[in-house]
Amino acid sequence: MHITCPQLTPDIERLIAALRIMDSKMTVIKDAETFILDISEIAYIESVDRKTFVYTDKDCYETKLKLYETEERLCGAGFLRISKSCLVNLRYIRSLRSELDRRLRLTLENGEQIIVSRQYSDDIKTRLGVRQ
Repeated sequence: MHITCPQLTPDIERLIAALRIMDSKMTVIKDAETFILDISEIAYIESVDRKTFVYTDKDCYETKLKLYETEERLCGAGFLRISKSCLVNLRYIRSLRSELDRRLRLTLENGEQIIVSRQYSDDIKTRLGVRQ
């Protein structure tokens, strides 16, 4: 891919990052079968009992990667840590609501709700450009 522009602006950098994300894939497992998912299909990733699960709109998969390894791979792809055990794809967030103790409740595009711990709530508000 070749992009020509007179000046590298933040908008052009975001466009390049988005194009790279669309090309990114992740290997996951379900029922002893290996699948290759587009990163853009992933709604969130959660670690439970030392296993890492990848959730899309329609399905749940497992990955052999640890949560911190997936975070390292996906942090530039629009994913953000929202708790000790969860990463969320910012593009899948439909709404957020303040909860007690500075926590947030996220509603995803598929209607599922997940909690942002208070340690990460300011980060997600900043990334989403939300001031409450």
